[in-house]
Amino acid sequence: MERLSDQALQTFIDLRRDIHRHPELAFQERRTAALVAAQLGAWGYEVTTGLGGTGVVGQLKRGTSSRSIGLRADMDALPIAEATGAAWASCEHGVMHACGHDGHTAMLLAAAHHLAQHGRFDGTLNLIFQPAEEGGGGALKMMEDGLFERFPCDAIFAMHNMPGFPQGQLLFRSGPTMASSDYATITLHGVGGHGAMPHKATDPLVAAASLVMALQTIVSRNVDPMQPAVVTVGAIHSGEANNVIPTSARLEISLRALDPQVRRNMEGRIKALIELQAQSYGVRAEIAWRPGYAVLVNDAQQTARALAVAQQHFPADQIAQAPMLTGSEDFAFMLERVPGCYLFIGNGADGEPGACMVHNPAYDFNDQNIAPGAAYWIALVNELLSLTHP
Repeated sequence: MERLSDQALQTFIDLRRDIHRHPELAFQERRTAALVAAQLGAWGYEVTTGLGGTGVVGQLKRGTSSRSIGLRADMDALPIAEATGAAWASCEHGVMHACGHDGHTAMLLAAAHHLAQHGRFDGTLNLIFQPAEEGGGGALKMMEDGLFERFPCDAIFAMHNMPGFPQGQLLFRSGPTMASSDYATITLHGVGGHGAMPHKATDPLVAAASLVMALQTIVSRNVDPMQPAVVTVGAIHSGEANNVIPTSARLEISLRALDPQVRRNMEGRIKALIELQAQSYGVRAEIAWRPGYAVLVNDAQQTARALAVAQQHFPADQIAQAPMLTGSEDFAFMLERVPGCYLFIGNGADGEPGACMVHNPAYDFNDQNIAPGAAYWIALVNELLSLTHP
């Protein structure tokens, strides 16, 4: 297996920490995109910028084969105040790389540098650096800008770090792997009044309280127990005084599913339950539904190929089966267009460095993953675009 030299590894650790110091939110990744574009251009890639706003694609062609693959890394940070205390902590107040996208970018750049110098492949390599994964749907924006029309891929792959698993362990799963995400704002409209005379009002707050409990029956009584699904009421806003019945109540909900049909069924059941619950309390319901990310489904054939590469180049104890996750990922949209695989790399087992969960102020990407992550990308490209492929 081809590995980075110690000097190259330190270069990309330093680069990762530089990106970490200067995090940028969704569609604001101008500094990061410029850094990526400059590096790729210096190494001989044909560079395209501005896809999806701040997305970057680097293309490298070798040989005469028409085969092509895409590797994707995300670049955006989160609106979280960092609490790591690291020397490379964020310089931007209230913004940090709390999900490891700085590391994903560094791993792919490290692989890009090595492949430009030593790549033994025949075909086209498309490196996709995506903005706005954290709820912004940057994958869709890049696709709307013609990503796959301009840079066709026979298969596409992405890798995300995974706290709670041994550092450097590669995890694969075929089929549904990460959940869909949908969101709704529910506003219950009633009639306000004096708290001492509730019979002269129509209380939306009581209706909201009942609705919070009723929504908890959606999964327990409407979804197959063997199918993962989650309904969360994350916020409820109503009223300001203890002796005033408010005129309205607003609830914010989210739902997740790992099966497209379960997702559709939950939406229908939730909407019906809201309407009927509102009617039973004499209030009117207004529902603002916001579809989020799709179920992420790894293609069976491409996942088998990706796993075979890992088995050929990594020891058996460094490879494992990934669990289903109820988190969401907009790489799902790319996988709806192009077959591929979204794999994971352990960031650190529980009790070890790197174990802190993502989206936490104390999280930091494990720099020890740059070497195996880059090595895997290098092996995948060389194997899937092999010079000896018939």
